[in-house]
Amino acid sequence: MARQQTQPRSEAVNKIALASMSAMVAETTTFPIDITKTRLQLHAISRPSSAFQVAVGIVRKEGVVGLYKGLSPAVIRHLFYTPIRTVGYEQLRHAFLTDGSQSLSLPSKALIGGISGVIAQVVASPADLVKVRMQADGRMVSQGLQPRYTGPVNALQKIIRTEGFRGLWRGVFPNVQRAFLVNMGELACYDHAKHFVIHNQIASDNIYAHTLASMMSGLSATIISCPADVVKTRMMNEEGKLKYKSSYDCLVKTVRFEGLRALWKGFFPTWARLGPWQFVFWVSYEKLRLIAGLPSF
Repeated sequence: MARQQTQPRSEAVNKIALASMSAMVAETTTFPIDITKTRLQLHAISRPSSAFQVAVGIVRKEGVVGLYKGLSPAVIRHLFYTPIRTVGYEQLRHAFLTDGSQSLSLPSKALIGGISGVIAQVVASPADLVKVRMQADGRMVSQGLQPRYTGPVNALQKIIRTEGFRGLWRGVFPNVQRAFLVNMGELACYDHAKHFVIHNQIASDNIYAHTLASMMSGLSATIISCPADVVKTRMMNEEGKLKYKSSYDCLVKTVRFEGLRALWKGFFPTWARLGPWQFVFWVSYEKLRLIAGLPSF
C-alpha cells in the first residue's frame, strides 16, 4: 500500500519539475514579445503605435537588454504558476472521469482548465505584479525618468512598504479573470485538439500532434483572454492615486475613451507570443515526460 501511495506522489513531483523547466525555457524564449505587448497595452489612444514600432523603440532607447526587463520575476512566476495549473488540470481531469469514460467533454475540460488557472494565478500574482511594474519601468527610463525599482527584490520591498502586504495582490481579480479565460483556451483546447488529432489519425502522439494542438490552443486563448489581459495590465501598473476603482471600471473607461477595439490592443503580439510559447512549452514538456517515462499529457 505504501508503495502504491509513493508512486503517484513521486510522479506528481516529476511532473511539477518538468513543467517548471519547460515553462522557463518557453518564457525566456518569448519574453521580448511579452514586453512589447505590455508596453503596447499601456499606450493611450493619443499615442498609437504598432507592435513593431514599440519593439524598435525599446531597442533604440534601452538596448537589446531592454527587451528582457522583468524577466527574472517572470521566470520566478512560472516556477509556481505553470506547474500548479498543468498538474492541477491533470488531477482534476482524472477526478472528473468517474464513469469509466476515456475523455471529458470540451465544456468540462474548459471548466477544470479555468479552475486550475485561477488557483495557480492567486499563488503567482505577486511575481506577476513585479514583472508588470518592471516592464513599465523600462518605458519610464526611455522617457528620461527615474525608474521606480532597481530589481525584483527592491520592487517587492517597496511595494510592501508603500502599499502593504496586500499590495502584492493588486490587480488579482482581473488577473484571476484572465487566468480563468487563458487556461480555458490553453489547457482545454490543447487537450481536446491533441485528442482530436490523434483520434482521427491526423498524426500519432508525437511532435506533429503537439505542434498542431499548441497552435490551436494559443489562438483560442488569445481571442478569449485579450480583453482581461488589457484590464489586468493597466490595473497592476497603478500606484498612488488610482485611476480605476475596479476591473469593471477599467473595462468601461477603456471602452468609453478608447473604443471597443482597445480591449484587443496588443492582440497580435499576444498571439505572436502565445503561439511560440505554447509550442516551446508543450513540445518540451511532452518530450521531457517521454524521457522520464511518464505518460503523455
